[in-house]
Amino acid sequence: MSVSMPARSPDFVYDLVLLFWRTVTSIFFREIRPRGAYHIPRDGPVIFVAAPHHNQFLDPLLLTSEVHRETHRRVEFLIAAKSMKRMAIGFFAGLMSSIPVTRAADDAKPGSGVIALSDDDPCLVIGYGTNFRTELKPKWQIMLPVSLNFLVAEVTEVISDTAVRIKKEFGGESGKGTARVRDKIAEAKENGAAGLEYKRLPFIDQQEMYRFVYQRLKDGGCLGIFPEGGSHDRTDLLPLKAGVAVMALGAMASNPSLKVRIVPVGLSYFHAHRFRSRAVVEFGSAMDVPSELVDMFKEGGSNKRDACSRLLDLVYEGLKTVTLRAPDYETLMVIQAARRLYETPGQHLTLGQVVELNKRFLEAYQHFKDDPRIQKLKQNVFKYNRAVRDLGLRDHQVPRAKPASWKTLGLLGYRLGLLIVWSILALPGVILNGPIFIPASIISRKKAKEALAASTVKIAGRDVLATWKILISLGVAPVLYATYAILATFIAIKANAPSWWIFWTPWLTIFVLPIMSYAALKFGEAGVDILKSLRPLVIALFPGQQRSLDRLKKMRVGLSNELTELIHELGPKLWDDFDHWRILVPSASVPPSSGKPGLWRRKSGTGGIDAQGGLLVHPMTWLDERLFGWSRSADRGTSAWGGQISQQPSTVGSPNITDDEEDGGDYEHVLGFLPSDGDGTPSRRRSRSLRSSYADLQQLKTTPAIATGASARYGAGLSPSDAFDHFRGSQHRERKGSLNDGVLVERLGAVDRDETFKEATDNINEENNQRKNES
Repeated sequence: MSVSMPARSPDFVYDLVLLFWRTVTSIFFREIRPRGAYHIPRDGPVIFVAAPHHNQFLDPLLLTSEVHRETHRRVEFLIAAKSMKRMAIGFFAGLMSSIPVTRAADDAKPGSGVIALSDDDPCLVIGYGTNFRTELKPKWQIMLPVSLNFLVAEVTEVISDTAVRIKKEFGGESGKGTARVRDKIAEAKENGAAGLEYKRLPFIDQQEMYRFVYQRLKDGGCLGIFPEGGSHDRTDLLPLKAGVAVMALGAMASNPSLKVRIVPVGLSYFHAHRFRSRAVVEFGSAMDVPSELVDMFKEGGSNKRDACSRLLDLVYEGLKTVTLRAPDYETLMVIQAARRLYETPGQHLTLGQVVELNKRFLEAYQHFKDDPRIQKLKQNVFKYNRAVRDLGLRDHQVPRAKPASWKTLGLLGYRLGLLIVWSILALPGVILNGPIFIPASIISRKKAKEALAASTVKIAGRDVLATWKILISLGVAPVLYATYAILATFIAIKANAPSWWIFWTPWLTIFVLPIMSYAALKFGEAGVDILKSLRPLVIALFPGQQRSLDRLKKMRVGLSNELTELIHELGPKLWDDFDHWRILVPSASVPPSSGKPGLWRRKSGTGGIDAQGGLLVHPMTWLDERLFGWSRSADRGTSAWGGQISQQPSTVGSPNITDDEEDGGDYEHVLGFLPSDGDGTPSRRRSRSLRSSYADLQQLKTTPAIATGASARYGAGLSPSDAFDHFRGSQHRERKGSLNDGVLVERLGAVDRDETFKEATDNINEENNQRKNES
């Protein structure tokens, strides 16, 4: 049994369809960031191996979009032939030149009767009421029920209608699978049944598919594959299938001059199933297929299997560099909490840095998890998380919790008013689009339950939620908007409107509704950010809660210091280049934005315009900051009025992402603003949170000690852009001293800004040495 291969779509069709899906994904996701895109080969045959497969049909869209954005290359994904038969999915997959792969499990059919194993031979299957001669053939497979995790075995001989011989024991030659099968058979007999129900899987000839893939690679194409097979929502990778190894080795074996490269791709989501969540697509280094493995593949037999196994091991090692693989959910929560505690208050990390830190923390935890200090710290982190949840806060809100004052009450009232304004502006769009949201939510949850029931690897079926939300929305939206257009036209006719008005009414309705919907989305997004910022203000106004907040802040500082000391001690033991490549020691040097700064946009640490920095939030946020002075971003980044680039590198990166919430940082993070003293020099009036950051030491380190104004900083007659070239090409900066290990966060926050970098460093190091000697 095989499936015919489709014709390749024209490039312009592929590009148009990709543009459509890029628009859809940019609406569903609040932010999509690539990492390591420079690893993508610009030419030659490439296989993109992506994992984990957490978001069903959205995963290939994100990967394809980022590859095309970076290199204009078109990735053709391998997709289950069963999915190609679905109306919408099959239609779009065909337009994007997807390659169908028939899976035996997709054509599984129930077998008649029940089966059991011979008492003497585990490879002899005995049937009761079966018709093996007509229902089974050699190379077909027998699949056991879900209670045995769908164990399969290949049929080698059909002896009779009630007896067949299988190639290997169920579950492999270890015998563990056989023992489980016998236990289930015994349970079935106790319940009055003679054996177990089963399904029969036909033999699938994949030779035509492989020849098609070999030809695509020979033509220099790009292929994409998810080697785990189906999608899932587990915290670790599933065992990899051998298909990618067969494709790479087979293509090079059939074309000796061909050099196939394999690029591992990691997909990291911050709540993948939620609307307006975030995603990171990380590309690893391209791997060449070893020639010795190709030679082994050509020999066939056991050498061929060994070659595939060894290449699969290389692929797995590559995926380990770009994926976050926690053994369980509890460990993942600990890692994410530790990463948040390690961040210095006031510091902003890009999405890519968040993912990288999570990976490093997980690697270190798995290496040192048996250390008693790590176990104690883990328990303390759990206690801290519970205390934060009991107060109804998020971790990122704890360091900023302020004692109650008239400003607290005033800020709460102001933000409540602002929330009402955004809610009113978003309400029309919410009402108009309610018929889209409600069925999308209900149907997607129903599909998740169905997927969970049919799978042995899914935990909650969340990997299908986002896909079905988008598919339902795309199906309902055109019908709904057409209905609104008809109603609007009917009203215009009833109102005796002019004929030209009646003619244009449906077209205007269709044109205006998407704009209203997008505006409502942005208004609602701003409102949700404000809503999340209210809880700390409300808690601060209750007199009895202030002590709890103080204890929580003290607990957080203690955990942060303890964690930092452990990292300084254990980090160099795990990584020889720990100090050279560390992400945090916190730094104020963030690459400037590639977008034009100004009132409506803010600079991002990744060179792009931040997702939260939109037109609909900034004006009133600026007023919030000016009136109450609570925002950490108020004195940093881009001038709100002049639209001028600040003379300091912006410290505002992407929003501070916390992994236990959808929208990340608090409401204060949506704007970066840096006032000046008129001469281009950043003002000394800085927020307390920024003065509490190690970024000040970094700034002192990179600022000339004598220069005080723009002319002194850049040199006479030099503009900021010219000054950059001047510093880069001609000015030599003396290497400054550095801090010792074990410096406490509180000490960094107490640094006097009037001190030079050398004075501050020497004083802190001297105090730190004294503290160590006394202890």
